[in-house]
Order: sequence, then C-alpha cells, then structure tokens
Amino acid sequence: MLKIRLSRAGKRNMPFFRVVLTEHTRAAKHGYKEVLGFYNPLTKEFKIKDLTKIKEYLSHGVQLSPRVKKLMDVNKLSV
Repeated sequence: MLKIRLSRAGKRNMPFFRVVLTEHTRAAKHGYKEVLGFYNPLTKEFKIKDLTKIKEYLSHGVQLSPRVKKLMDVNKLSV
C-alpha cells in the first residue's frame, strides 16, 4: 500500500522534511517514488507542489500519514 508521509532530511538540530509518496513497508528516506512537497518545522513552513496530484493519488487508494493529514488541516489544504 502506498502512503504519503514525511521523510527527514537536513542536518543535526536543523530538521527538514520532504512530503513523499512511498510504499508503507519501505524506509521513507531511501525508498520514495516521488517528492510532493516539504515541511520546515523551524519556520513552520509547509508547502505542497501540486495539490491536484495528491487528490489524484488519494482517489486511487493512497493514504495520508496522520502527521501529513494534520499538517494539511492546520494549513487549510483540503483534500
């Protein structure tokens, strides 16, 4: 099953997350299929490249992780 979740990047004490599409059994850091956006927790910046692409994936049965779902709700991005 495919999931849209966060993949950590950045340096120590300077986290940066990518919003990625990945198989739920694989490591999000190395096994993702596509980068869909990013989240910077230091500045609280959350950006999705193409919201219609995420809606298309969701219509095909892809699930959002709880954290990505919460970030989308907080930033008022409807899916």
